[in-house]
Amino acid sequence: MAGVSQVSPSDWIQGARLRTLPLAIAPVVLGVSSAILAGAWNLGLAFLALVVALALQIGVNFANDYSDGIRGTDDVRVGPARLTGSGRVKPELVKRAAWIAFALAGVAGVIVVVLTAQWELLLIGAAAIAAAWFYTGGASPYGYRGLGEIVVFVFFGPVATVGT
Repeated sequence: MAGVSQVSPSDWIQGARLRTLPLAIAPVVLGVSSAILAGAWNLGLAFLALVVALALQIGVNFANDYSDGIRGTDDVRVGPARLTGSGRVKPELVKRAAWIAFALAGVAGVIVVVLTAQWELLLIGAAAIAAAWFYTGGASPYGYRGLGEIVVFVFFGPVATVGT
């Protein structure tokens, strides 16, 4: 198992799965486009919405890496090696990276709430973090029961677009 000193920045970049980030960007672009058409465009809020979406995506990528790794799901993986499953990074460090990303999303989301007074966004944000963690985490991950696509559609479709 890799120690802290052996973890390189490229390991973390690979673990963040940058190729998945367009999935987070697309609904924000759609939401911002709708806001522009409605005359409610705000660059600062758009930027914060993008930070929330990207941090949630990176957080779920690390959370998935951690959860699949400790369960052994990635042991016979085909495709890019995962941080936890490959043994390159200690599971607790990957878990911590997930929660740091979720915390960043939370801070950006709270700033949006303070600026807009749309307090219901706190519940939506908490639900998004829970959905991200429990996709493959927790005692009964919904991603392993065929519910992943439905929840991903909801959170990367209407929730992310309207939330922007």
